Amino acid sequence: MIEISLGKLVLLALIALIVLGPEKLPGAARTAGALLRRVRSGWDNARAEVERELEIEQIKRTAREAAARAEAAQNEMKEGLQQVREPLEQAVAAATIAPDALPADEPVDAAAHAGEQPDSRQAELPLGEPVAAPGPGRKPPHDHT
Repeated sequence: MIEISLGKLVLLALIALIVLGPEKLPGAARTAGALLRRVRSGWDNARAEVERELEIEQIKRTAREAAARAEAAQNEMKEGLQQVREPLEQAVAAATIAPDALPADEPVDAAAHAGEQPDSRQAELPLGEPVAAPGPGRKPPHDHT
């Protein structure tokens, strides 16, 4: 901006007094003050608008960086999940081997592998007959074997 020292200001006031005269000088000073205020206000508004635009750009840049970091973290999580999933799928595949794939010298006993005892009532019944538990006032079913 223009630097005006006290000496320059006094010199301008004397020149204005000589050129305009004492009657028009107060009106000219008010007009100059109003013009100066408008110029300063316009300058401040323009500067504030530029600062707002810069802040908006900074916020947008920060949001883009955060989105990129979030996407990178999501990709890392997917890769980590895939690294866990592959061995798990292999273990499940190995655990569900078909009985034909087992060696012939080892007997296959599903109940022994599961740690369960076979249900003797179900084993005794022929296919197609339901197992009915005797209730109060009911007789147990007759054994057809």
